[in-house]
Parts: sequence; structure tokens; C-alpha cells
Amino acid sequence: MNRFIEMDRSMSGLDPEAIRDMQEAADRAFTRLHSNQENFTGWVDLPENYDRDEIRRIRAAAQTIAHQCTALVVIGIGGSYLGARAAYELLTGSFAHLLPQKNPKLFFAGQNISAAYHKELMEVLANQEVCLCVISKSGTTAEPSIAFALLKDALIQRYGKEEAARRIYAITDASKGVLRQEAEAEGYVSFIVPDDIGGRYSVLTPVGLLPLAAAGFDPEEFLSGALSARQDQVLMGQAREYAIGRNILYKNGKHIEIFESYEPRFSYFSEWLKQLFGESEGKGGKGIFPVSLNFSSDLHSMGQFLQEGTSCFFETILDECQPAADLRVPDSAGPPLAGKSVNAVNRAALEGVAAAHRQAGIPMFRFRLKEKISPQIVGQVVYFFETACALSAYMMGVEPFDQPGVEAYKREMRERL
Repeated sequence: MNRFIEMDRSMSGLDPEAIRDMQEAADRAFTRLHSNQENFTGWVDLPENYDRDEIRRIRAAAQTIAHQCTALVVIGIGGSYLGARAAYELLTGSFAHLLPQKNPKLFFAGQNISAAYHKELMEVLANQEVCLCVISKSGTTAEPSIAFALLKDALIQRYGKEEAARRIYAITDASKGVLRQEAEAEGYVSFIVPDDIGGRYSVLTPVGLLPLAAAGFDPEEFLSGALSARQDQVLMGQAREYAIGRNILYKNGKHIEIFESYEPRFSYFSEWLKQLFGESEGKGGKGIFPVSLNFSSDLHSMGQFLQEGTSCFFETILDECQPAADLRVPDSAGPPLAGKSVNAVNRAALEGVAAAHRQAGIPMFRFRLKEKISPQIVGQVVYFFETACALSAYMMGVEPFDQPGVEAYKREMRERL
């Protein structure tokens, strides 16, 4: 069994005895998560029990999309798009839109209410063959509703209503909601958002797998990676240790977790982590506030605060041990950089920052991704953090799988419309 991710807590400053004292609570949380008695835990067994016929339908739809278009626009917000975007950028890098691709390029819409963003997107799409993948359980969330209406109208104007309908793929509730009704009426190819899996835990459902399959990645490889995490007792033990450590640090006044990466392609993965932990833990006056920084760029804006500012945070380092590429620094850069591997310089930055922060007494977890990023690695890492997050929330005394607080701002927004 391949273990692609490895946790190092040697810089966390945690007392081994304190960890042992909380082990029983972590084991209870793990048993609870796997009891099949908790709501919205369908993702736990998904890597073993996924619907093989649904995967065949995803592959077939992805092949059709590849023949229909050069650009697939994924319309969704929060868990309906972050997981797919995180995985896509991890696997393709920062400039996929500008480089030739064998499969359709993924674009994203409906994750904001910006007229400028969507106007610019439609200008970019004017020279592309386009399909839409709209993801919404209810079909009434403001951001994707606006984006879908705009892009659907543009699609109809270009292709006509019948052909436009053939280019729209809907992922929504099995039987109810505005989008389900429209999908049935217009004949869109559709897939189901599972009732027992919440949005931020839905990366390995059609929500994430259809866009990624359309982009050329095998959906079963993501599920295979997730299964390897689920079956790996050492890795699941590390998930419990991470949950324990987070809770100890939280009780010790560390109320902010900073997810740090040294490769830009991790930016949206950190955004996914922010939603995963923020929505799962932030309720009832509790929770660790998640933040993401991308080094080394953010060292030049936040480095001073991290080193000498308020000590209210701990750091979680996402360490890609085998980056996708390397370059040699030209001799014209001068010493000490000339002739060095760029990755080696980046590695020196990581190790140097870690050493300086350790001297400052900042607790750190470090997750090493030991091989080059692949769908299997993405699946394993996603499942690991989903598990650790759920355990951490249970141990904190909150329900990981709801988000009652988001209705407050939605209600106030509706009143102003």
C-alpha cells in the first residue's frame, strides 16, 4: 500500500503525555465517525462502496464533453467547486489555461457576484467551444444562479436552445429543487449530489469527479487514493494525532491555523482546507480560524508578523517533496544563488523559515507529500484531511457536518433584494 502523505509533529511542541491523555477521546471520535449512525457521513465508506455504474456514466459524459468543447465552465460555489478547482490546479499547475491541452480546459464561474469577472470570462469563452457543468443541490444559491443564467443565455444565443441543452451538465438533488426540475424538463445530462454527503466533503462524488474526468483524469484513481488512506492504519492514526494536536493547541490559546505551501499550485487546495475546517468547526462560539499563505511570496508581507507578532496561531506546512519541475539558476544571478537548483533554493526557504519559527516557539505540523502529485495522491490527501477534520470537530464538541450560521447572512441578503 502506497502512503503518499506523512505527518511530522516534531516541531509542534506538544507534550507526548498530553497526546496520550487525549488518545481515548480521539478513538471515540473515530468510532463515532465510522458507526454509520451519523448524518452526512456517506463519504466515509465511499472509496469502498462507490457506485460503479455512476463512474461509467461519468466517464461516458466526460468523453462526450471532450468531443463537444474546448472549455468546460464549472458553475458552483463553496464545496460545489473548491474541491474540483483544488485538484485541477494541483494536477495541471498555474498556467493550464494558456497552454495547449488535449482535453477541455476548466473555467470556474458562480463563485462570486462580480459582473466584471463574469463579463471577462464570457469574453474569454467567445473563442472557445463551450459546455457548462452547473453544480447546486437546490438550484437557488445566488452566485451560481446568476452565473448559470448568464452563461446559459449566452450558450442559447450561440448554439440554439436544443444544442445548448446538450452542452449543459447538471449535478443536483436526486428528486427536488429548481435545478432538478429544469434538468428533467430540458433533458440535461445529470448526476446526483448525494443526500448523505455535505458539499465540502463531496470532492470524490460527481461534484468533483465529473469536471476532473472531463479534464482528462481517471475518476477511479482519486477513489483508489482515498481507499488507500481509509485502509492505512498508520495514516488514520496520524489523522487522529493531528486532530488531538489541534485540540490541545486550541485549548492552549492557539485559535488560528495557518496552512502554508511553497508551491503556487497549492493555493486552491489551501482554500479548500479553509472551507473544510472553517465550516466544520466554526460554530457554537468554538473553532480554529483557518488562514492560508503561499510562501515565499507571503513571507514578504506576513513574515514579520509570523516571527514576532501576536502568538495566537500555529502553522500547518504542506511540503511538496517532489515538485513538478525544476530549473537551474543562471550564473548571472551571482553568488550564492548561481548554479543552484531553484527547488533547492525553495527548500532552503522552507527549512529556514521552519527553523526560525521553531526558535520563536511557534507550533508547526508538517505534511510531506513524498511523490509527484497524481490523482491517487490527491484522493489520499483529501480523505486524510476530511477524516482529521471530522475527528477534530467531534473532539471540540461540535457537529462537523452542518453549517447553520450561513443562513443568517443569506436571510439578510434576501431582505435587501
